[in-house]
Amino acid sequence: MEPKLKTDFHSKVVPALKEQFAYTNDLQVPRLQKIVLSQGIGAAVADKKLVDNAVEEMTIIAGQRAVPTKSKKDISNFKLRKGMPVGARVTLRGDRMYDFLERLLVSALPRIRDFQGVKEGFDGRGNFTMGITEQIIFPEIEIDKVNRIAGMDITFVTSANTDKECKALLQEFGMPFKK
Repeated sequence: MEPKLKTDFHSKVVPALKEQFAYTNDLQVPRLQKIVLSQGIGAAVADKKLVDNAVEEMTIIAGQRAVPTKSKKDISNFKLRKGMPVGARVTLRGDRMYDFLERLLVSALPRIRDFQGVKEGFDGRGNFTMGITEQIIFPEIEIDKVNRIAGMDITFVTSANTDKECKALLQEFGMPFKK
């Protein structure tokens, strides 16, 4: 079964963006290419199990196996060696991407305390990154089993050429930006 946001993209988002930006062809409309979830764990230098826990939690949240990220260089002040695991990440594409986006918009963001909307974090090339301070906003995570509250970054990579197009695309999906 096709995800709801994917069918909404073809039936509602494409016509709305074609009208807003005066596109002549459906293929000119920006698309969501992938969603990347990443989590850096600074304390992982001392405790390797933190990375394993982060990979497990990211796997549960994303519905796809997360991979540990390794450091690229030595930094003696942080007791960091090249190749040590320092975080976790997962890249979502296709149906899993739309499923995750729907869960984020419908069930996770409304669980944030005193939620006023998402801050704008555009990169100038039509991509958007937002930070989440607690992974427990996702209903898949059991709060009793969490040993450490950690945040994560969620990056939406789109085919948009400008930040304005990217923002319009995400707003059509239902992303609640701050006023």
